[in-house]
Amino acid sequence: MARGNSNSNNGNGNMSREEAGRMGGEKTAKTHGKEFYQEIGRKGGEATSQSHDKEFYQEIGKKGGDATASSHDKDFYQEIGKKGGESTSQNHDKDFYQEIGRKGGEATSENHDKEFYREIGEKGGNSRGNNNKNKNR
Repeated sequence: MARGNSNSNNGNGNMSREEAGRMGGEKTAKTHGKEFYQEIGRKGGEATSQSHDKEFYQEIGKKGGDATASSHDKDFYQEIGKKGGESTSQNHDKDFYQEIGRKGGEATSENHDKEFYREIGEKGGNSRGNNNKNKNR
């Protein structure tokens, strides 16, 4: 089923690799279900994880994050954050949140000094003071 452009055949009426691949993909999609694609995806993921290291995944994650950031706005991130938070809250209990809070606190304490804590404490105190003033009005 050549389309008649330079990508459809090699000049002698034969189908190009691109066209053959497209047609093969369409046929496969018609004859296989979701489970087939899940299985080949799982196998591909396992093979990739065996042949690549942590830095590879960090790099492709960064590239994906950069591409997403350049094509989405603040509202997009707020919406996916909201959905993620709702999903997480449905799947986890109080112990989960205590554990991630502990880990986050430990990581923060390793990366910041006393001045950092003074600054955020002051901001929090000022914020709380302003909230109490507004409540009393």
